[in-house]
Order: sequence, then structure tokens, then C-alpha cells
Amino acid sequence: MGDLFGFGGAFGGRQQRKSAPRRGSDLRFDLNIPFEEAAFGTERTIEVERLEQCGECKGAGGSGEETCYQCKGSGVTGKTQRTPFGIFSTQTTCGKCGGSGRAIRNPCKKCGGLGIVRARKKIKVKIPAGIDNGNHLRLGGEGNSGAKGGPAGDLFVVVFVEPHKLFKRDGVDIFTEMPISFSEAALGTKLDVPTLDGAATVKIPPGTQSGTIFRLKGKGIRQLRGNGYGDLYAKVIVETPRGMSRKQRELFEEIKKEENMREERKRFF
Repeated sequence: MGDLFGFGGAFGGRQQRKSAPRRGSDLRFDLNIPFEEAAFGTERTIEVERLEQCGECKGAGGSGEETCYQCKGSGVTGKTQRTPFGIFSTQTTCGKCGGSGRAIRNPCKKCGGLGIVRARKKIKVKIPAGIDNGNHLRLGGEGNSGAKGGPAGDLFVVVFVEPHKLFKRDGVDIFTEMPISFSEAALGTKLDVPTLDGAATVKIPPGTQSGTIFRLKGKGIRQLRGNGYGDLYAKVIVETPRGMSRKQRELFEEIKKEENMREERKRFF
């Protein structure tokens, strides 16, 4: 459940019944989704706790509205205090009517005269393809109910994308690493590279060096605002063999005799 805002002012402390309509406060909901759902889009049902119009009194707070007896309709109350420096008079908002000058004689028993109640609601949220970590969706009118007929606030769904075990994302492009053997890098091969919609075959030319990056056009993330797609970049990692058998060692010894790396290293000096 995400953070909810606006409950404290309505349910804690003084009752507020200003005569002018007031817009309800906005709410926030944090939603975690898998990497694939962010790439392709999805639909989720979330449950939020919010303030809704009281069904018993239809948001009126009760019946029998009259002039507030505490402030005599002024909306403020005064206080006089004698101090060593003289007499000080202060005015504060009336705690009975919340500054409106009007009070309800028969407050609603369900909402206590507030006109709004706490409730839970299930809401369907459409997640568009290409949404990124930290993006938010605005659902108009799904926040807290307004007071005195005021409009409801909005609900902001903040999306957090879970990391993927194979892919890393940068905008609409995704990156991955593919291990290949020493012989495959030296002789060349065809490699099946995982993508978001299945495997794609990449031709690895002979003599490919570790760290070489191959680009698969259009195999990335769909643009959030548009129809284009990013690219997938596959980085080749040549793995040095470990725990070689006797035959493997003999073969590499033969290869070593044919190599000219000593002459190549002399160039550094």
C-alpha cells in the first residue's frame, strides 16, 4: 500500500466545516511490477484507502445548520490574557465551526458531522508499455473526496520496476552479456541471444575479442510515447577455460607454439 495523505486533517483534532467547497487531497500509491510488464504493459488492480463522501448524509454532515453558538457566527473566538507587559487579546479560528460561522445541530452519526468517511476501494490501473522505473500515472478524481461538494483529489501511482536477471535498461535500450568459449571466439560461431520476445541468432565472426558488443536493432523497449522501439546490445564475454583435461592442455600447448604473442608484447616497450 502506498503513502496516503490527508487523513490527519479530517479525523484528528478540530472538526472543519468551512462553507466554501474544498478540493480533496491527492493520494500516492507505490506499485512494484516485473521488468517484462514494464516492457510490454499490463493491467493491475490495486486497493487504496481514502476518504469518500458519507453515504448516510450525502456529504452534508447532518441536518439543522444554524449559526454557531460558540463564535456567534463570526468564525473566530477571542482570548484575553493579562501579562506583566499589559493585556493581550488574540483571535483564533473557531474550533466548533472551523471558521464558517455555521454549525450543524444534528451531526450525522456515521461520519460525525464531517460529511466524509474512510473507505477502501479497488481500482484498475492500466500500465502502458515502456513505462520506466519512477514514472507515475495520474488517475483523476480517485483521491480523497472533497468537502462541501468540492471535487475529489487525484491518485498518483508511482511505478517501481524490479531488476531483471539478464537485462539492464537505459531508456528504451537494454543491455545483456553473453559468455562464449575461447574456441568459439577464435573460430567464430552462431549464438542464440535472449531477447524480450524470444531468442535471436547472432553471427560471431572469427577472432572476436572479449567485450565486443553486438547490436540487435528494434529488440529493446517500446517508446512510452510513440511506436518505435529501442535496441538490444549484447556484450560478448570470452571465458578462459578452467580445470582443463590433459587433451585440452596439449591442444593449447600446440596453439601456444603457433602464437606470436611475445613479439606482440615487445611493441609495448
